Amino acid sequence: MTVCALSGELTLETAARRLDEPAIAGEAVTLDLSGVGRADSAALGLLLAWQRRAQAAGTRLSIVGAPEGLLQLARVYGVDQLLPFAGAAA
Repeated sequence: MTVCALSGELTLETAARRLDEPAIAGEAVTLDLSGVGRADSAALGLLLAWQRRAQAAGTRLSIVGAPEGLLQLARVYGVDQLLPFAGAAA
């Protein structure tokens, strides 16, 4: 299993340049968001894009350490069940 620790911001201002950031390959990848300080709705778009990339590669993706605000946004937008949040009641 590969763990990709992300930090900084996942926001509209940073989303486009972070799209190719995590390496999504192999049998399983965990995205660790515990180092993310700020996230907005653009973060959900990134996570959905990374999820699609993982599915296309046959990679099992999980997301840990998501900020509570991001989990709340996922619930509001109705995508909490589409994203593989682990260790949280999304």
